[in-house]
Amino acid sequence: MELYWYIIIALVFAMFFVLDGYDFGAGIIHLFFAKTEEDKEVIAKSAGLFWDSNEVWLVAGGGMLFMAFPTYYASVFSGFYLPLIIVLWLIMLRAIGLEFRSQFNFSMWKSIWDTLFGISSLLLALFFGIALGNIVRGVNLGGVEGGVSVYEGHYFFLPLWDGSFSPLTNHPGVIDWFTLIIGVIAVVVLAIHGANWIILKTDSSINQKLKSIIFKLNIVLSILTVISLSAWNFINPDALSNFSDRPYLLIFPLIYFVGIIGLFFINKIKNDTHAFYLSCMIIIGGITSSLASLFPVILPSTNDINESLTIYNTSTSAYGLSVAFNWGIVGLILLVIYFIVQKRLMSGKIDHMDYGH
Repeated sequence: MELYWYIIIALVFAMFFVLDGYDFGAGIIHLFFAKTEEDKEVIAKSAGLFWDSNEVWLVAGGGMLFMAFPTYYASVFSGFYLPLIIVLWLIMLRAIGLEFRSQFNFSMWKSIWDTLFGISSLLLALFFGIALGNIVRGVNLGGVEGGVSVYEGHYFFLPLWDGSFSPLTNHPGVIDWFTLIIGVIAVVVLAIHGANWIILKTDSSINQKLKSIIFKLNIVLSILTVISLSAWNFINPDALSNFSDRPYLLIFPLIYFVGIIGLFFINKIKNDTHAFYLSCMIIIGGITSSLASLFPVILPSTNDINESLTIYNTSTSAYGLSVAFNWGIVGLILLVIYFIVQKRLMSGKIDHMDYGH
C-alpha cells in the first residue's frame, strides 16, 4: 500500500510541474522576451487562464502526502520552513501580478505587475529546482553535532545557506553550489516548457523566435545535465547504483533524454503539440529519474546516526492507508474530471479569450 501511494503522489506532483510548470515558463519568457504590449498581454493570458486550476494538483499532492506519509510531511515542512514560506509568497505574488496587470490601462501600472509576474515565476522555478536538489543531496536528519542528535531522528532544520556554500559540510544550507545547479536546470527546463506552451496556445509574434530560443536553451540544458550528473556522483559515488541494481528504472532517464534529443529538432517539428509533449517528457523524466535513484528512500540522511526517511518508515498505519485508498480514488477521479473539463473549455488558441478585464 505504501508503494501505491508513493506512485500516486509522485504522479500528482509530476502533473503539477508539467501543468503549472508552463505557467512558470510563460512568466520567464514574458520577463525576458516579450517586448510589445500585444505579446505581453497574450503571454500573460496563456498563464492567467490556467494557473488557478493547475495549482489544484499542488494542493492535492500536499493533502495526499499528509495523509499517507505524515512523518515525512512533518519533517520536510519544518526543515524546509524558510524556503517554503518564500515559495508561498512567490505563488501569491505571481497570481497578483497576473490578476492586477489589466485592471488599469496605464503603462507604468502594467510594467510593475508584469515585472512581478516574471520575477516570481523565475524564482519559483529556481526554488522548486533547489528543493529537488536538497532531496537528492540529503539533509542532516536529527541535526547531529559531535555524534549526538539535537532533534528527533526524523527532524532537521536548514538555513537558507551555509557559510561554506558546500553540499559536503555537516550542516548544509538550502542553497549550495549543487542545489543551485539543479535550480538553474529547473529554470531552463521550465523556460523551454513555457515557450512550447506559448507557441501551442497563442499566435504571438515571437513564436518563431521562441523556437530558436528553445534550441539554444536545449544546448544549455544538455551541458547542465552532464555537469549535474558529474557533481551528483562527486557528492555521492553511489548516486546511480539504483539503476544498476534495478535496470527497469532506466526507463525514467530514457524518457528524459528522449525529450532533450527530440527538442534539438524543434525547427523541423510541424505539430506544436509534439514539441510540447517533448518538454513534458523532460519534466516527467527528470523528476521520476531523481525519485527512482533514491527509491525507497524519500529523504536521505547525511549522517550515520539517524536512518534515511523511506516510504516505509514515514507512512501512516496500514489501516489508515487502506481507508484512504477508496477516498483517494474518488478524489483522483474528481481531479481528472476537473482537468478534462477545464482543458476542453480552453482548447485551441487563447488569443481572443477574455481574461483580466
